[in-house]
Amino acid sequence: MKMSFSYFLLHSIFILFISVSHSLSDLEVLLKLKSSMVGPSGSGLEDWNHSSPPSAHCSFSGVTCDDYSRVTSISISFVPLSGSIPPEIGHLKNLISLTLSATNLTGELPLEMSNLTSIKFINISSNNFSGTIHRSMISKLTELEVFNVYNNNLSGKLLTEFVKLKGLKTLHLGGNYFSGEIPEIYSELQSLESLGLQGNGLTGKIPGSLCRLLNLKELHLGYFNSFEGGIPPEFGLLSSLIMLDMASCNLSGEIPKTLGNLKMLEQLFLQKNQLGGQIPSELSGLISLKSLDLSVNELSGHLPKSLSELKNLSLLNLFLNHFHGPVPSFIGHLPNLEVLQIWGNNFTSELPENLGLKGNLQLLDVTGNKLTGKIPCHLCRGGKLRMLILMENYFSGSIPEEIGECESLVRVRLRKNLLNGTIPSRLLSLPLLNFLELNDNHFTGELPPEMSAKKLDTFILSNNSIAGKIPPAIGNLVSLTSLSLEMNRLFGELPVEISNLKKLLKLDISGNNISGRVPTSIVDCPELTSIDLSRNSLDGEIPIGISKLRKLTSLDLSRNHLSGPIPEEMGSMISLTILDLSYNNFSGRLPSGNQFQYFSNRSFAGNANLCLPNNLSCPSTQESIPRRHSRTTKIVLITVIILVTFVSLLVVTCVVVSRKRRAQNRSSRM
Repeated sequence: MKMSFSYFLLHSIFILFISVSHSLSDLEVLLKLKSSMVGPSGSGLEDWNHSSPPSAHCSFSGVTCDDYSRVTSISISFVPLSGSIPPEIGHLKNLISLTLSATNLTGELPLEMSNLTSIKFINISSNNFSGTIHRSMISKLTELEVFNVYNNNLSGKLLTEFVKLKGLKTLHLGGNYFSGEIPEIYSELQSLESLGLQGNGLTGKIPGSLCRLLNLKELHLGYFNSFEGGIPPEFGLLSSLIMLDMASCNLSGEIPKTLGNLKMLEQLFLQKNQLGGQIPSELSGLISLKSLDLSVNELSGHLPKSLSELKNLSLLNLFLNHFHGPVPSFIGHLPNLEVLQIWGNNFTSELPENLGLKGNLQLLDVTGNKLTGKIPCHLCRGGKLRMLILMENYFSGSIPEEIGECESLVRVRLRKNLLNGTIPSRLLSLPLLNFLELNDNHFTGELPPEMSAKKLDTFILSNNSIAGKIPPAIGNLVSLTSLSLEMNRLFGELPVEISNLKKLLKLDISGNNISGRVPTSIVDCPELTSIDLSRNSLDGEIPIGISKLRKLTSLDLSRNHLSGPIPEEMGSMISLTILDLSYNNFSGRLPSGNQFQYFSNRSFAGNANLCLPNNLSCPSTQESIPRRHSRTTKIVLITVIILVTFVSLLVVTCVVVSRKRRAQNRSSRM
């Protein structure tokens, strides 16, 4: 018996010795981690190097140790490591927190992570981990409180082993490729405060039993999942819920009235589903609600007056539904409203006159309804309005002068309404304005003489009744890439200041009464890809320098009074694919070769004196010398005649003088 005990003792000592001899120090583990996690194309962890002091590793970037120099935390984010997590990580027995977020790590999660029995926090989100999560790994991490693998490439079914983790507060599995149904047993995660399953390939019905998660504050189920049925009415029992995101996950049916019981709810996102029916008046109970997004559904009816109780609402998105009736006046009374998007519905009547009066409105989009009346003048009362989008309605009257004074505006889109009057004098001088779209209205008057909106990228004013000249101040809009003034009543010459628009891609001033010549300075807009000056009263010749516009793909100068030859240099414009010079007074022959061989005769129709390649009745080459060449020849001939005449007169004068001198010499001798 003593022999047996001695053998057992020796065997145990041997096993302990073997175990100790094979264990790695925390420093060695960190160096193994660096070797594996920093891939061939990666970088980072430069200060993770072998040093003589035993606690040197505690000063590595992202590493925290306890009083005994044992690693308790690793936190590395937004470093392009590009490697993988090695099995040796399992030796960090005292590790409590592991963050390896947005580090381009790949491969599978090693099973040895199950040895991290002290760990409470794991965040390995936004990487490229693949494969499945080991069941045995999860079940052994009994101290785990946070498990975040959001935005990776993990797959498989949702593990039921998470239920064994009684202290688990955050479970984020979203943004992966998990499939199957949400396990009913997840209702036993009684400590859970945040559950993220969005952005996977989950199917089946959403378990109503999740209503038992009374500590749950955030629930994310939307995006790329495709559930059957609708929103479980039982979710009205989630009394602690602050965020409910079920967007874009194939929900059908109606919005449960019970959701109005969620007094703590601040964010409700149900957009991009097939929800039908009306908005329940009971949602007025969401007294903490700040954001409500019901857009892109099949909802209909009037907006319930009870929503006036949502005093904290800052975002209301109802676009692309079937709502009808007037926009209720209480919308203008919501004290914190910042974003109102109701486009793509059937709203009628006028916008509330008090809309914007509370001073917080930042974005208003009511496009594609049947709204009438004037644009409310208080929209920019607080100086915060950034986007004003009222397209495709029946608004009438003029643009309020207050809009022209709104210096916070970035985008203004008012196309296809019945607006009239003049453009506010300061609208084109707003410092942040980037996009201005006023086309298809009934605006009159002239363009403002002063323009200084240096950030304006796009200016569309087509199909109105704007008259007068294009002011030289147009050249101050130095960020313009698109200028569309077609179908107005503009006259006078094109200002040379257009040459200041170095970023201009598209220039369309067709259908006006612009006269004079095409300014040669237009060639100083090197980025131009499209020019349309058709249907005007331009005369003179095409500037020879137009061939310098190497990016020009479309040129339309049709229906003007342009004359002279088509510059031979245009034949080298290899980018030009669309050309219309029809119905002018061009003469001479077309430039030979290159692009011009691909343009049809329609591009040159209506030019009686223009000689097309297939026209057998063209005059001879001698007879069809271009005008500028004829003028040059005439000048040379006149110069030669003058010189010959002058030389002849000089010779005759010399002869006469010589004869007189001889006669005088003879008489003197006599």
